[in-house]
Amino acid sequence: MIKIGILGDIGSGKSYVAKNFGYPVFNADIEVGKLYKKDRKIFNKFKKVLPKYIYSFPVDKNEISNAILANKSNLKKIVKIVHLEIRKKMNIFLSKNSNKKIVILDIPLLLENKINKKNDILVFVKSKKSDILKRLKQRKNFNPELLSKFKNIQLSLDYKNKKAQFIIKNNFTNKSVSKNIKKILKDILWNERSYIRYRNNRFISEWGS
Repeated sequence: MIKIGILGDIGSGKSYVAKNFGYPVFNADIEVGKLYKKDRKIFNKFKKVLPKYIYSFPVDKNEISNAILANKSNLKKIVKIVHLEIRKKMNIFLSKNSNKKIVILDIPLLLENKINKKNDILVFVKSKKSDILKRLKQRKNFNPELLSKFKNIQLSLDYKNKKAQFIIKNNFTNKSVSKNIKKILKDILWNERSYIRYRNNRFISEWGS
């Protein structure tokens, strides 16, 4: 099985790119939403470490946001709890899809939490800052201060860019997304037997060019 991890800035369109690969996708954000709604163990863990902020089940995202904004250490506490469960969910996903040639990992903090393996393929989604900000402002829960706190716990975009074997330039049009993803898949599958060597090379595919 070849695992493709999607990297990029918050709001750069990582999930859209992930879906367009046409292979099974593990979307961590969706899984976190399920945990908040259905997993009382997660709620109890939150309540234990953040008793002043978390008191509703299903877990209220507003309470999570308030906790993060109140104290910079709270975000790390939340991430520690959530990513332990996300790792378990991902392993279940990988087990269920063990017969698939390729799977896509759409996981925030993929590199930060060392979730990826050495031989995984990494794709960096590159977007203009102005386009990203425009998209983020359209979200009903957009909060610049909250966004800043999330960015502060992430590795730099330059680092992620350099770690990636492929780059997709996202200008937020779907004109050539499929074409460029097909190019990446062609390169990966054509070199399937020796794809580990990609770690010493970079292939650039520009979305929308």
